[in-house]
Amino acid sequence: MRKFFIIYILLFYKNSPQKTWTYLPGRPFRPAAGNPLKKDIILYMKQQKTTWQGSSAKRRNSAFFLFVFLGMLTAFAPFVTDMYLPSLPAMTQYFGVSASMVQLGLTFSMLGLAGGQIIFGPLSDKYGRRKPLLASMGLYLLATLGCIFAPNIQLFISLRLLQGIAAAGGIVISRSIATDKFKGRNLATALAIVGAINGIAPVAAPVIGGSVLKVTSWRGVFGVLFVLGLLVTAACIHFNESLSTKRRAKQKLLKTLSLFKPLFFNRRYLFYTLQMAFAQALLFAYIAASPFIIQQHYGFSPFAFSLFFAANAVAIGTGAALSVKFKKLENCILTSCAGMLVCSLVLLFTLTGGISIIYFEALLFIMLFAMGLTFTASTTLAMNAERNRAGTASALFGATCFLFGGIVSPLVGLGNILSSTGITFAACAVLSFVCAIIAMKR
Repeated sequence: MRKFFIIYILLFYKNSPQKTWTYLPGRPFRPAAGNPLKKDIILYMKQQKTTWQGSSAKRRNSAFFLFVFLGMLTAFAPFVTDMYLPSLPAMTQYFGVSASMVQLGLTFSMLGLAGGQIIFGPLSDKYGRRKPLLASMGLYLLATLGCIFAPNIQLFISLRLLQGIAAAGGIVISRSIATDKFKGRNLATALAIVGAINGIAPVAAPVIGGSVLKVTSWRGVFGVLFVLGLLVTAACIHFNESLSTKRRAKQKLLKTLSLFKPLFFNRRYLFYTLQMAFAQALLFAYIAASPFIIQQHYGFSPFAFSLFFAANAVAIGTGAALSVKFKKLENCILTSCAGMLVCSLVLLFTLTGGISIIYFEALLFIMLFAMGLTFTASTTLAMNAERNRAGTASALFGATCFLFGGIVSPLVGLGNILSSTGITFAACAVLSFVCAIIAMKR
């Protein structure tokens, strides 16, 4: 309406004898030579185009929308990988295969999450954030429909790989968008929200999946995942591009992979990434081992186990949210690593000695709270170290974390699960602490 009103005013005054007149408050108008009406309308529209686009972008990219959008993208990938975990026994019966065969769907989705970030990170640096996001969501919706109607386990596993690759677009680009939009403490605040969700989602997803399974089948769980994909796609359509054309990578598509090379020579980025990867590996070790320890060793029901899971999810989310209270993020990382190290060592020496469930859960709660602290701090410091290659840096960061998680998860099942879990916890905590020290060394 604003455009039509201005054109109407110009037409009304086209024969005005005034040489200078105003069509907006405080903005003088001088007719151009030749055809003043036509030229001035075009000139005015060109001048105002940026202003209108800017105001539109401001409406769509409000801080509230960005935080919600980043949260959706961050939670999306863990829900894709973990929400169907309670459905594994039912799927074993449906497809008539072994449990290990069905678990390959989880393994391949993790591989997809790691590899997909390597793909979508450089793509987002070259083509912006919005187009790769929409492409990833389109692939995700097709793969999820395929999972729902998969006639055999082999096709299901293949589609889970595609699902993981597609979901990786959201998690890698969410960190890139945060880096595009925020700096310094604001970036830490944004990533605190991302970190809290990133810590809670892998733990909360199986609990939600189990609740969904009570009223539907395993196909219904994937139906819920499809609806979640539609919601994220709608948010992607509403999202306004955060990476300007000037800041995009100029190399050809294949050469964008060369952007990974400088990352390995940036010590701060590399070791903050490794520090976070070992902390993430500890998280996945907990997710893989806790069902067997709590249900089989301590004899609790699946419902009681879900309550433990929920409490520990709160611990992770609280730690991630409180990390911004530290004046220096380096101090936050040191506090986090120290907490993980002490708790993991105590668990190592007490798990095989018949520790009661109360002390076990208390140590686990503190350890996961400390882990939550590092999610935000490590991500912020790593991304700040590579702002000019945010998409590629986010890709390597996320891929490394999921790769380490995928490697560590099976280790807790080797031999005595109590001993192997304690050793895995301690090893991950020690290596995370060492990487933090190296990253902070000047």
